[in-house]
Amino acid sequence: MFNPSRDQARRLFFDTWQKYQHKEPLSGMETIAVEVILQHPEYHSMLKDTERYLDKDFPPELGETNPFLHMSMHVAIREQLAINQPTGILQRFEQLKTRLQGDEHEAMHHAMECLAEMLWQSQRNQSPPDAGIYLECMNRQIGNK
Repeated sequence: MFNPSRDQARRLFFDTWQKYQHKEPLSGMETIAVEVILQHPEYHSMLKDTERYLDKDFPPELGETNPFLHMSMHVAIREQLAINQPTGILQRFEQLKTRLQGDEHEAMHHAMECLAEMLWQSQRNQSPPDAGIYLECMNRQIGNK
């Protein structure tokens, strides 16, 4: 399993954006990352300023959204959907997308809430992530429970 450091994860987005801007070939992961970046034009100027943002903290208690965490969660969910892991995530995502009139980006944000809930529960309970929490949250998002 790939477990990048904070700097490595951030550099993926900085480097990918630079390569995309220069029309250089992208790897598979970079292709996914650039698709996510293109959905978030509010981050484009930031991705041109590696020096300023590579080490910047985005404290939630100050109301700041961490753009790197946000984009990384998009990438993680895309990877989960590609292999249907946890089992059943793809079906639930498609149902959620249907409920949202086909808005994939909005469905992705709902799935992100569920992924975040599972990770928060894991940290709070000091236990491994529980896919059941994730899928149950997706069911609630769909309206199945």
